[in-house]
Amino acid sequence: MSIGRFLLRRLGSGLITILGVSILVFAFLHIVPGDPVDHLAGDNATPGQREQLEKCLGLDQSLPMQFVSFLGHIADGTLGRQCAGGGGDKRTVAGRIFEVMPYTMWLALAGMLVAIVLALPLGILAAVRRGTWIDTLATTASLSMVAMPQMMFAPLLLFWFFITLGWFPGPGETGALALVLPALAVGTHLMAMLARMTRSSMVEVLGEDYVRTARAKGLPESRVLYVHALRNALLPVITIAGLQFGSMLSGAIVIENVFARPGLGTTLLQGIQERNYPVVQGCVLVIAVIYVVVNILVDLAYGLADPRIRRA
Repeated sequence: MSIGRFLLRRLGSGLITILGVSILVFAFLHIVPGDPVDHLAGDNATPGQREQLEKCLGLDQSLPMQFVSFLGHIADGTLGRQCAGGGGDKRTVAGRIFEVMPYTMWLALAGMLVAIVLALPLGILAAVRRGTWIDTLATTASLSMVAMPQMMFAPLLLFWFFITLGWFPGPGETGALALVLPALAVGTHLMAMLARMTRSSMVEVLGEDYVRTARAKGLPESRVLYVHALRNALLPVITIAGLQFGSMLSGAIVIENVFARPGLGTTLLQGIQERNYPVVQGCVLVIAVIYVVVNILVDLAYGLADPRIRRA
């Protein structure tokens, strides 16, 4: 199958997935009890402001027409209007997401970098030293980090490195140094998962015939590990890393709130609390698109990591 046909098939299935997510989110938002006008307008809103807010949200239309309007806002790239402030704030949802997306992207990329830089050496070392105290220590550390919730680990990082040691900036700060602690909080949990996956995959690959053949030919151990073994062991690691990158964007709600950072997760949480339909629908749609794009990139990365898949 050519790359063009592969991309077309993946894009087609991705569009179906995004449409399904949009329908589910739209349905769930309207099933949840409560009036979004009450949340957005406030107690001091006049009847005129409430009416304006209902029109902005499209609540004066039938449910099918509201969904058609939502699809229209996707088509025109606005994703709808925020409709906050009693209907006075009519900025586009896309504009609001565009403002905060760089913060979340930088956090996710930094967290992914932390995870990969720490996980691959740890997983390889544990596999090579399988059955020794090094393997036991690496496994214990990985299980501990997987079991520790981010909502607990993030405050601990703040307490140690901001309050006690004063090495890094605290909540609400900006800059490269202010990204270190949030990136550690996001990436360490993923690091533990990738380290475990790398170890398991490397242990399996190191027992394959082609690895024994490479060693029998007298190749340096470093070449055997990093060229012959690691390249084939990376496939499941790529899968986990790709899927978890998408979850980082939506799962950064806790981290962004602990460190008082703007971002997509914070915007989604605010939209849910306000019952702001356009904001919630827009954030979920963007997250779904990111998931689809990341999955396509993961499939392409498979071909780069394993020539057999590329030929297929």
